[in-house]
Parts: sequence; structure tokens; C-alpha cells
Amino acid sequence: MDATAWDARYAGADLVWSSEPNRFVEELVAPLAPGLALDVAAGEGRNALWLAGRGWDATSADFSPVAVERARGLSERLAPGAGPFRALVADALEPAPPPPTGDGYDLVLFAYLQLPGPEWARALAGGVAAAVPGGTVLVVCHAARNLTEGVGGPRDPEVLHDPDEVVAAVADLPVEVVSAELRERPVDGADRPALDTVVVLRRVADEVHPGGS
Repeated sequence: MDATAWDARYAGADLVWSSEPNRFVEELVAPLAPGLALDVAAGEGRNALWLAGRGWDATSADFSPVAVERARGLSERLAPGAGPFRALVADALEPAPPPPTGDGYDLVLFAYLQLPGPEWARALAGGVAAAVPGGTVLVVCHAARNLTEGVGGPRDPEVLHDPDEVVAAVADLPVEVVSAELRERPVDGADRPALDTVVVLRRVADEVHPGGS
């Protein structure tokens, strides 16, 4: 889908996605100290809004102007004391928007950005480049094994990525792999769970290229 198609989808009266954060984002980010966060291809901003509510300075980026406007509207519900929140129009395949302060983000989040291999690798490289050394890059996506063993998500195998594919895609990037797992996500009304790839990366200095766990 291009931005125009997503604009049409987001223009409906109801939220396209849940207003709650992704369960794996909540689980893995909750222990982290708040800092600067970038949510790539954030849609309506559910994860970035949750981050702001926990004190993060959160940037929600998406290539759909309609989604960005919706995220801005939803941000009005943030309680006093929440961290700063901004929603920007930005393409995941272009350089990430600069942080409001400092040289990079403490957390870069990819939640269900489903792209074919070359575009996927390009987006990941951009996200890693946007993180500060020591920062976290969290990837959550529909796994390829979901086609045969899970439920929901895209049906095009070209845009589905198992954990080993994500690890391979970052092998030459300045990151270390903290964890790479296939996780089950319950789906209401389904007789089996969805299968998601959940990968946690830690940004290292540019001159270090461990490319593995």
C-alpha cells in the first residue's frame, strides 16, 4: 500500500488499530528509563502515545498524513505530566526525523512495519542510524511462520520476517542482538495464536560490527 491507500484507510470513523500499546512493546519497554523515543511507521501512534504517557519524549512518524493528524488528535487525551509528544509525516525508507534534542534516540521502535526484503533492510538501517550508542531498537513484526502455524496478518510471504531473517538483515549494522524470539500473541475468537517476531537490538559504536547475539 502507498500513502494514499493508507490515508483512505485511516480516514474512517474508527481507529484502524487498538488504542492500547502492543503487548510486546509494553512488556519490553516498561523496564526502560524514559528518554527520547521514535516510533517508525507508527500509524495512529498508539505505541508512541503510550510511551509519552510513561514520561518518554515520543516522536510518532508515519507516511500517511491522515494517520499523523489522527495521532495528534489522540495526543490531546494525554494526562498532565506525560512526556512530550509529536506526530510527523515521514517515510520509513527515508532518513529518520531528527530528535528534538541530542544526537539520536534512546529507543527506536518498529511495530508491524511489513516490507519486502530490500526495503525492510533499508528501513532497519535507518532506524539503527537514528539510535544513540547504547540505545534500544525494538522490532515486532508478523512472522513468516504465521502463514502456516498462526493466524492473522498479511498473507504475502515477501513481507513476513522470522527472527533469523531480522538478525541476518542487521548483520552488518552497528548493533548487538540482545534477543530474537518467535512469540505467541492471543487473538480474540481465533483457535490459535498469532506468531510474531520480537527482536531486541542494542546500538553500539559505529566502528563495532558484532552482527550477532
